[in-house]
Amino acid sequence: MEVLSYFQLNLVEVCFIFCTVFIASIIRGFNGFGFSAICISGFSFILPAIEIVPLILILEVLISIFMIPYIWNKIDWKFVAKILIGIIIGSPIGLFLLKYLSSQTTHLSVCLIIIFFSVLLMRGYSNKKINNNYVKFFTGLVSGTLNSLTTLGGMPVALFLLITNIQPAIIRGSLAALFFFTDIYAFAISFFAGIVDTITIYRAIPLIIILPIGIFIGDKFFVKSKKETYRKVVFYFLIFISIFGVFRIISNF
Repeated sequence: MEVLSYFQLNLVEVCFIFCTVFIASIIRGFNGFGFSAICISGFSFILPAIEIVPLILILEVLISIFMIPYIWNKIDWKFVAKILIGIIIGSPIGLFLLKYLSSQTTHLSVCLIIIFFSVLLMRGYSNKKINNNYVKFFTGLVSGTLNSLTTLGGMPVALFLLITNIQPAIIRGSLAALFFFTDIYAFAISFFAGIVDTITIYRAIPLIIILPIGIFIGDKFFVKSKKETYRKVVFYFLIFISIFGVFRIISNF
């Protein structure tokens, strides 16, 4: 069909992308994060990385805007600001290390660490003592560094919030707000670097319709869930994404 020529994809690929974005938006509406992880895992089957990143950045910014009515009163702005400072400093460090470290090896190490801590958390581990400014800054520093190396920058922040046993509504709101700012920053860099082209825009436009629907459904699940249910879902999600990443990396070795 003539319309598909704008996307440079066939009908099956377009349907697959629509389904992936729909599932990812539901997860984002429930968790407050995870949209990029799901989209990257799905899109990688049909698109090269250079085309995936700018598309996801556009969708991440848009989905964060759609989430504002659901999370605005639950954002810990002081926490977001402290993490952002660490991310701003850590991002160029990650780009520098990218020259010397294997991104796949680093990705594998992070996935294994995430699995380890997720299992610990599921067994009841928590530590409120680390909920201080120094650890928050360090978490942001690690997040920014890993984001440049492996695109897994959101996971350390999610783990920090879970370990310190913060309320699910605050976790979801703060993560969504944090990713909004970091994704705008990353999208601006990608745009001026010429990575975002007209094809990316064409692919993003029809997907905008799906985002608010997925968020609405995810929010309904969140409202009905209990604190422990939320935590378990996030744990299982982190473990699933990490295991998937491990297998994908091992298969590429």
